[in-house]
Amino acid sequence: MALSDLLLPEYDHEMATTRRVLVRVPETHFSWTPHDKSMTLGQLAGHIAWLPSWCTKVLETTAVDFEAEDAARVRLEMPASLAALMRAFDSRVIAARALLSTRTDAELLTPWTLAKGDEEVFTMPRISVIRSFVMNHVIHHRGQLTVYLRLREVPLPPIYGPTGEEA
Repeated sequence: MALSDLLLPEYDHEMATTRRVLVRVPETHFSWTPHDKSMTLGQLAGHIAWLPSWCTKVLETTAVDFEAEDAARVRLEMPASLAALMRAFDSRVIAARALLSTRTDAELLTPWTLAKGDEEVFTMPRISVIRSFVMNHVIHHRGQLTVYLRLREVPLPPIYGPTGEEA
């Protein structure tokens, strides 16, 4: 079985779960933050919606230098609306999945490097980068987002099982 065939069900499951959480973000609370040092609700949701684009970047390149990246693409922007947020997320998920489904084992095992100028942050096989830097990163921030939503009294969807709203 190809590595992509092993990874795609996990990718599909996590992105569908993430979508169920993102769609509940109240547009009227985009500017709310739980703490002065925290992202706003809108920035956090926007960051999550942006992360699948890294899967595409990893599959199309062998390295990225954060210092050379366009700062506008890296900063946390407030989405214009929930509809725009969902369109961006959906299009990035679809684009990344399309690429992932066509990659060979050799391509997924190719080393990929993240650098910051002359400093190497990490080098790992692409498949590892997709699981850790992309999917686990999404899952991490999705967990943060569920706390934000709970604090705003937004009912949570099932993630890995029933939520308190369904008990």
